[in-house]
Amino acid sequence: MSPPTITDTVAGVTSAAWNGPAIVVEGLTKSFGDVHALRGVDFEVPRGTVLGVLGPNGAGKTTAVRVLTTLLQPDGGKALVEGRDVVHQPDAVRAIIGLAGQSAAIQEELTGRENLEIIGRLYHLPKAAARTRAAELLERFNLTDAADRPAKTFSGGMQRRLDLASSLVARPAVLFLDEPTTGLDPRSRIGMWEVIRDLVSTGTTLLLTTQYLDEADELADQIIVIDHGRVIAGGTAEELKDMVGGDVVEFIVPDDDRLDDAAQAVAGLSDAAPSVDRGAGQIAVRVGGKGSSAVIQAVRQLDAAGIVTDGLTLRRPSLDDVFLSLTGHSAEDGDALPANRHPRSTDHVA
Repeated sequence: MSPPTITDTVAGVTSAAWNGPAIVVEGLTKSFGDVHALRGVDFEVPRGTVLGVLGPNGAGKTTAVRVLTTLLQPDGGKALVEGRDVVHQPDAVRAIIGLAGQSAAIQEELTGRENLEIIGRLYHLPKAAARTRAAELLERFNLTDAADRPAKTFSGGMQRRLDLASSLVARPAVLFLDEPTTGLDPRSRIGMWEVIRDLVSTGTTLLLTTQYLDEADELADQIIVIDHGRVIAGGTAEELKDMVGGDVVEFIVPDDDRLDDAAQAVAGLSDAAPSVDRGAGQIAVRVGGKGSSAVIQAVRQLDAAGIVTDGLTLRRPSLDDVFLSLTGHSAEDGDALPANRHPRSTDHVA
């Protein structure tokens, strides 16, 4: 029997009858005045997997999350979470999801334990069950020693872990993480990655938005790239990397005056022109699947031209390369809002 369709679900299909993906999005649109945050977004997330939603500030990532978690009404299109329509069945959606936003949504005056117990009570857990669940999560997120301290005394990384624990109190089937590591130091980011991997290992379905390309590479089973409210590419990290032409030969030219000569020397390695970063004195050339033979050829040609280089390497393209290739700008650039307009809390389009 084929999975229920969107029409079936809107008409009232229960969770038990739903055999489709954990998240289904079709033609989703949302505008704030003349700002088009979402322009017909489509994607699916199979159960028990992680979808990385990659894009710069202003791309539409947070708007999509806010629609999927019933915090915003879309202008058009359809979105289902475990077969429940976010517009027609918002209460049913809220009952099965968790959300950790860009900033920790915790009460800093309360202790870590009190924060979690209150969330449990809001989900109508009996008092004893809420206390037990809080203790489980404090231990799972390595917060037991700080459990009875006010949350305002926690470090940034500890507050983010407490916020993530709060989103798991009701054991959600689907968890939305909106840039969960923004503002964390490198050590705390890696710690958060470990927590996320642990969640996925238990079968939780995750939608993760991020600006960090290495984060999507590390955590996501599938990735979609959003730019200016549209999905412009999708696939695994390796599939996306293959889109930009395979391996890259990269090296530094210490003598700035020889940069153009060096680029000309290696131009024959690829149909695409070498990329020259004059500020860094770096040259990169995409060599497809030539691998080590391209390195040997590059060394010979540079030597024949009398050019001295530093750190000549062969590497796989990064997701940074992918984003630059797809959009023409880096993942840190771009803004969907006009320069003279700032988002209110109700129309955030990050």
